[in-house]
Amino acid sequence: MSDASLSARALQNLLGDWRGGLPGAAYLALADRVRLLVLDGRVSVDTRLPAERELADRLGVSRTTVTAAYRHLREQGYLRSLRGSGSVARIPGAPAVLPVPPAATHLDLSKAAPPALPWLAEVARDAADELPAHLGDSGFDPIGMPALRQAIADRYGVRGLPTRSEQIMVTIGAQHAIGLLARVLVGRGDRAVIEAPTYPHAYEALQLAGARLVPVPVAPHDPRFDGGVPPHGDEVEALERALARTNPSTAYLMPDFQNPTGRSLDADARRRLLDVAARQGTVVIADETTAELDIDRDRAPLPLAAYGPPGTAVLIGSLGKTVWGGVRIGWIRAEPPLIRRLLAARLPGDLGTPILEQLIATRLIGRMDEILELRRSELRAGRDRVETLIAELFPDWRVPHVDGGIAVWIGLGAPISSQLALAARAQGLLIAAGPRFGIDGAFERFLRLPICQPVAETEAAVHALRRAWESMPGVAAADAGLLPAVV
Repeated sequence: MSDASLSARALQNLLGDWRGGLPGAAYLALADRVRLLVLDGRVSVDTRLPAERELADRLGVSRTTVTAAYRHLREQGYLRSLRGSGSVARIPGAPAVLPVPPAATHLDLSKAAPPALPWLAEVARDAADELPAHLGDSGFDPIGMPALRQAIADRYGVRGLPTRSEQIMVTIGAQHAIGLLARVLVGRGDRAVIEAPTYPHAYEALQLAGARLVPVPVAPHDPRFDGGVPPHGDEVEALERALARTNPSTAYLMPDFQNPTGRSLDADARRRLLDVAARQGTVVIADETTAELDIDRDRAPLPLAAYGPPGTAVLIGSLGKTVWGGVRIGWIRAEPPLIRRLLAARLPGDLGTPILEQLIATRLIGRMDEILELRRSELRAGRDRVETLIAELFPDWRVPHVDGGIAVWIGLGAPISSQLALAARAQGLLIAAGPRFGIDGAFERFLRLPICQPVAETEAAVHALRRAWESMPGVAAADAGLLPAVV
């Protein structure tokens, strides 16, 4: 069994506004929120929860409430009590240390990623035919095959950022790149600026490296709601203040079609950010996994590194959002001295990126314009259908109009995202609640809905959301006007 444990304070931060403002027994609301934390992976299986009295004192409730909540979770199979070890999180029907895969009957929109390219199998077969030419050496490749590194560098050149192959390291996906950069750039106790909300696995990697997170609010922009005012003013000023005030070693940002909000930074915002970062000595990690997924953006800015001194911005890319998540190829664009540091740090953890997948990736990057044309068509259809369906079925929800990316960040009008995600599971839909994208339980008033799925799946998902919404007691009576629309 794992030795992991969760303090009452840490669990309180994860719980956020667990009461949700809806009627019902407090112990059931608490149990439901803990259950969602386990299902979402925010509380790991086999983690020991705080003692009942300790948690009750922290939450300001009676011990009877916590006792009843824990008992309810045990009855559902989400906790088990061990003599001398307290209450330990688990998932029903699974070994204690293994998560349960989603049932085949569930529609999984918890991951905002498209299905595989229709011609991916053909490309893989062609790559396999080339594999024999590479079987004469060890196969361990910690930096990337020359042909693939050059193809990635050439792609940056097409986008307006001249790049040499020695500025590229090939990784096992974007998450691998984020974790590797965090290990190299972050010392324990260093501050790291992040957007809020943001991609959860990124801030988890920074925390694992020992970073103290400095969140800066990010909001989607939609001229229909914001009067056409550019979105960058307040956000960029907040980022500038955070960089200047906290002197962070790193900042993790998504400049294009940010996940989950969909907002993008214009050229002026990028220039301002890198100017402050260069003065502070902060390295900006720019996640570009969605950068080329335009739908109808008028003009794409250059990659972030083009707007500042060399070394100020490190770029991350991958094929996960364009080709398929199962092709585990990502990359880092950085100056050669940092590439060498990354190479030294990588070897104790892994010995390189698989050769066959690199051969596949080399072919695919050469066809990126064709790939993007297909994906943009799919994203446009998904976005337009989501906007239409939400307007019909949820007229009080706010759906900002995005001009690219993989998802929309829906304003629900009430702090009930976690309850809705739980209710959706009963309707056969897996979806990530708003707090999954923040820290300390924030963003209960928001829900991320992917737009990169086939239209038929998107329609089924929204109708499942409607059934889930109708199944939630007290939703109609909840006062949606008392809290601010953006947190």
